[in-house]
Amino acid sequence: MNTSTAAVPASLDLGVGGMTCASCVNRVERALKKVPGVRDATVNLATESARVTYAPSDEMEAQLRRAVRNAGYEPRAADAPMEADPSPWHGFLPVALGLLLSLPLMVPMVGDLLGRHWMLPAWQQFLLATPVQFVLGARFYRAGWHALKAGTGNMDLLVAIGTSAGWGLSVWLWLAQGQDHLYFEASAVVVTLVLLGKWLETRAKRQTTTAIRALQSLRPEVAHVLLRSGGEADLPLAEVLSGDQLVVRPGERVPADGVVEQGDTHVDESMLTGEPLPVSKGVGARVTGGSINAEGRFVMRATAVGKESVLARIIRLVEDAQAAKAPIQRMVDQVSAVFVPVVLGLAVATLAGWLWVGADAEEALIHAVAVLVIACPCALGLATPAAIMAGTGVAARQGILIKDAEALERAHRVDTVAFDKTGTLTVGQPRLVAFVPVPGADENDQLAVAASLQSGSEHPLARAVVGAARDRGIAFVAPDSVRAVAGRGTEGEVGHRSFLIGSLRWMQELQVPLAPVQAQVDRLQGEGATLSALVERVTGGLALRALMAFADEPKPGAAPAIGLLRARGLRLLMISGDNRAAAHAMARRLGLTPDEVQAEVLPGEKATRVAALREGGHVVAMVGDGVNDAPALAAADVGIAMGTGTDVAMHAAGITLMRGDVGLVAGALDISHRTVVKIRQNLFWAFAYNVAGIPLAALGYLNPVVAGAAMALSSVSVLTNALLLKRWRL
Repeated sequence: MNTSTAAVPASLDLGVGGMTCASCVNRVERALKKVPGVRDATVNLATESARVTYAPSDEMEAQLRRAVRNAGYEPRAADAPMEADPSPWHGFLPVALGLLLSLPLMVPMVGDLLGRHWMLPAWQQFLLATPVQFVLGARFYRAGWHALKAGTGNMDLLVAIGTSAGWGLSVWLWLAQGQDHLYFEASAVVVTLVLLGKWLETRAKRQTTTAIRALQSLRPEVAHVLLRSGGEADLPLAEVLSGDQLVVRPGERVPADGVVEQGDTHVDESMLTGEPLPVSKGVGARVTGGSINAEGRFVMRATAVGKESVLARIIRLVEDAQAAKAPIQRMVDQVSAVFVPVVLGLAVATLAGWLWVGADAEEALIHAVAVLVIACPCALGLATPAAIMAGTGVAARQGILIKDAEALERAHRVDTVAFDKTGTLTVGQPRLVAFVPVPGADENDQLAVAASLQSGSEHPLARAVVGAARDRGIAFVAPDSVRAVAGRGTEGEVGHRSFLIGSLRWMQELQVPLAPVQAQVDRLQGEGATLSALVERVTGGLALRALMAFADEPKPGAAPAIGLLRARGLRLLMISGDNRAAAHAMARRLGLTPDEVQAEVLPGEKATRVAALREGGHVVAMVGDGVNDAPALAAADVGIAMGTGTDVAMHAAGITLMRGDVGLVAGALDISHRTVVKIRQNLFWAFAYNVAGIPLAALGYLNPVVAGAAMALSSVSVLTNALLLKRWRL
């Protein structure tokens, strides 16, 4: 294998059917990791899926499918690990049959509670219990046998051994000793209750995947494509190409990302951004696939389709987060790896212990069966992924995309939030509020030079210069050459003359004399403006040509959002490349104190400042939106990127806010806290249930029927607790 290939691992999602507990997860992961070329494998019990990272290979998918099958499970399509949305009673038939056959066996138990002791004849008990045990319960024998062949155990093995022991004991007492007081009801009712629990669990698990299904449902099935001949054709969405002209009618979903070319409308983007109000769209406006055209018909040109669309990327982010394991899950994996062997050992010890204290074999075996039945590794396996799926799902519907489980778990420990200024706390669309030429220079000529030099740049300040020139009707041309100087400005040639535009800090480094405009510098900086200078290279050095002042506005919700974060007891910080006066002026408008501002910080230094905060013992979240923020976002414990910013920033961040609302920062930290609380609650109850239930069963305080009911309800309670997160709102 060559080095270049090894450096770019591929990944594959694979559905895995037949898993029932955390032990199954461990077995599938071990089987997948044994496949040559596999670098890592993560299996999620809640979604019944696996994500595998491997060295590229044409036959890898086939090998992975075979590994899953050899481990005793069913490989399935990656895009449909669970059934989408069946009827509420889907899969209930085996449970109904089990209840129908088990209820007559339960009647004598009710009679005992009422003081009336009677039993069905043994042969009737046998006829009722045997189909439940070996037909409805066949799934436990199959899965348990696969586990034994793999040299491990799972929940199915415990249920199969426990119920078989109860059924076998009853047959022996009936045929060998002629007794009518048997334990057929224990084996039949336990199988039925476990089936009921699995059915309820499956229904609850489907609810944790509603976020993904809701996002997938945003894709329309067809698009109205304008033909070159002038007509329209309805094509499947998969056949739409970038560059196609598409017609979107009122009430329809936008089929792809694109730009409006004809028409005006309002678009509902709430399912993508969480923004409740429709957004006005006219010619030149960008529209996102999956949003709803609220009123007018318009024509758009597709710019991103399929996997490159915003909606597809959102779905991938949510899927990635839900497929990942939180660090806290490692402890659960270690426990579940030895859980079944330990329980089997405890059951044997229970049997031996009761025989040693003088109990008869019948009583000792029933207590051992109760130990096997009450043990529940499935609750352990569901505790963490169920909470992560519910938390990331509800966050996505509010416009907060959490990239991975690790970011989700770290975010709740954040004590310091650092903000970029431009585009994050401010609107990010600065205006040129003053253009001051040096004495004797023509203002329009110098502005034309500045606009020419900046005409190819996407920097907000460059766009402000170009916009000001256009507003004044000043003509400008493309530069002869141009080069960006990182963190400082731009230099290039216009009309065979060499110019520089950059920050005053750069000008000071270059020793450009600012004396001709020093009074204006002091005044404009005092007003909070961001200053740049236009300088020409001349014989003998650099000559100042003009001073430019830019002003930005704080985002409407930025100051309240900062107040909300402060109320949570967080340390706040604004890190800006602006001059000190401008940064402090904006900080005052945002409600930040002078101590909470770090100004004149070069882009490369932002990551250093963040790293210094972490070295000081702080857990840091960095909030930014631009390419220059990417290193700082990556350096922070949790990077939070504005979805209105650049792809580079979003790639470096662990959390993406789908709209440029600073208030979502508090929301992201809050849903992280609530999700981690649910994970801890689930793990506590899953561990506490087994720690308390197994000793009670071993000591004879729980019969197998009660143990079966408790085991069946344990995983359902864990899922129900996780689903409470779906009620969270900003």
